[in-house]
Order: sequence, then C-alpha cells, then structure tokens
Amino acid sequence: MNRTGPFWLDPADMSYAFPPVEQALREPDGLLAIGGDLAPERIINAYRHGIFPWFSPGQPILWWSPDPRAVLFPEQLKVSRSLRKTLNRGVFHVRFDTSFAQVIRACADTPRRGQPGTWITPEMQQAYIKLHQLGYAHSAESWHGEELVGGLYGIRLGRVFFGESMFSRRTDASKVAFVHLVRKLQEEGVVLIDCQVTTDHLLSLGAEDIPRRRFVELLRLYAKP
Repeated sequence: MNRTGPFWLDPADMSYAFPPVEQALREPDGLLAIGGDLAPERIINAYRHGIFPWFSPGQPILWWSPDPRAVLFPEQLKVSRSLRKTLNRGVFHVRFDTSFAQVIRACADTPRRGQPGTWITPEMQQAYIKLHQLGYAHSAESWHGEELVGGLYGIRLGRVFFGESMFSRRTDASKVAFVHLVRKLQEEGVVLIDCQVTTDHLLSLGAEDIPRRRFVELLRLYAKP
C-alpha cells in the first residue's frame, strides 16, 4: 500500500490496533499514526509493537516507530571514569518506584537545552501514572538526603525496558539512577533497553542504533506480559 501520510486511529476502536510499523513515514522520524487515545491498553500494545506516543501541547496524539532504533544491551553499559568516581563516593542514594509521580513531573518541568517546552503534557503524565499503578511503569530515583535530584521512568514488558525520559538537578544524578537501573534490570533478566532516539548522552552510556526490523524481532521474543 502506498501511503502519503500517517494512519488515523479511531478512539472508539477498542481493539487498540496499530498499522504495521513498516508503514511509518521515514520523514519525519518514523511517524506512524495520529489520534486514538492514551488508554493503558493502547499504550501497552504500542510498546509491544515498537511504537511510542510523543506529541507537544496543542497537537493530536502522535505515534512513532523510528528506523533505526536506539537501544542499550545491558551488558554494553559504559561507565566513565568520572561517573564511576561519583558512584563509588555514594553521592546519591538510589531508590526505585518510591516517587513515580514526582519523577514524571520533574521530567516535564526541568528545562532542557534547546527545548523551549515539554512533550510530557498533563495528559501524558496521568496516562503513565495510571500505568505505574497497574504495574507497568517504573521509576529510578537519585536522592540527595531527602531531595529528589535526578531520575528516569519507563515501561517494563517482560524482559524489555522502554526508557521514556530522565531529568537531573545535580551533576550526574540522572546517570547514577540510570546505571543502578540497568544493573538491577540485568540481574532480573532484562535483555534490552529501548532508548528510542539516539543522543550523544545515550551513546556515552553505551547505546547503539539497530535496524527497526531487528528491534521488532527482539520485542516478539522478549516483550511479553
């Protein structure tokens, strides 16, 4: 089928189905579908098939499946010398799933260089808080005393973790949370961490690009309920 635009999802469609990811537009960045809703069933089905929601305030819900896909295989985690020193000094105490709502709000509110706003809208926050309550979404948190200074959140399906966003209010705070999370996930048998889109920050931690076809094959094997 020769398409000139993304697929439109019907919010009333309770099958929560998506078109094949091969139909995603290469430009811009793998846009696959528009619309639908942020029901937990739809979001989980999206992740299981290599799709994720990402949109700005005032836009409809946009669903993406980029090719290539940025991933981290846990055994490929890179810890720089300076980061290892921070870890060894115990500057931050890392907790898991103790303040999920606070983490996602911080990810939305913390300014980022080159980004005038946030894509983590109140609607997205509520959707992922619901997923956390259902046991799918998880947070890793760096604390300095009783102050939350860094962290990240994402979705866990079977042996795959889908990273969503991170924030840092002190140097290396988010990286420390990430390293602890990767090590924890590896101990629990997770074989793949989805990073979505490549950045220099992720590359420095060991992330790499793989073809979307391989990514989807890995999901079929490991992203089970």
